Amino acid sequence: MQQLLLIDDDVELCELLGAWLSQEGYQVFYAHSTQHARQLLSTEASYDLVILDVMLPDGNGLELLKELRENLPQLPVLMLSARGEPMDRVLGLELGADDYLAKPCDPRELSARLKAIYRRIQSTTEDNTKVLEDWLEYGDLRFQRSTGNVLTFGQQNQLTVSEGRLLALLLSRPGEVWSKDELSEQALEKKLTAFDRSLDMHISNLRKKLGNLADGSSRIQALRGRGYFYVKQ
Repeated sequence: MQQLLLIDDDVELCELLGAWLSQEGYQVFYAHSTQHARQLLSTEASYDLVILDVMLPDGNGLELLKELRENLPQLPVLMLSARGEPMDRVLGLELGADDYLAKPCDPRELSARLKAIYRRIQSTTEDNTKVLEDWLEYGDLRFQRSTGNVLTFGQQNQLTVSEGRLLALLLSRPGEVWSKDELSEQALEKKLTAFDRSLDMHISNLRKKLGNLADGSSRIQALRGRGYFYVKQ
């Protein structure tokens, strides 16, 4: 049974979402403040997924997300944003959230998003059973899927699950353009909508973590109107 930590100060909403998610097979734990969330996350309990609200009574969920990405980079996080504030969404994705939903959200959509995130994790785990495919190497870049560790010019960084899947996809065909629709559907497992910037934010984060090539150019290039590609070396 997957263990899910729901961090939100809205007790009524937590009970509603928790009841639905329990029926979906999750074991749900609750934290109604950043302090309580930090206590739970610092224990030996192992959570498979985290749902995190932006606004909390004793702090900002975005700050907690930043801590999670520093300490538990492979832990998938779905952000909840009241009224779907665009800046909250952008900041959440920039800090490494795997997905986001506006509040109030439909429990069915939340469940579908969580399943998509978990499928991405499972896909990565299954790929790792093939030892030769655990490490991806291209030029100076070395990426280990099982840990999310990436090395470029000897510098180590940590990728989220979503960033890792995007990198693996781009590296499968260096120099060839992937459309945004293809990247969103195959790496993020969701259809790209007109105002959804999650893919662009994941790519932006990935570029920052990988750093530039020796000539100073970006490893991942955008082709206006077509999509993204990893520069062929």
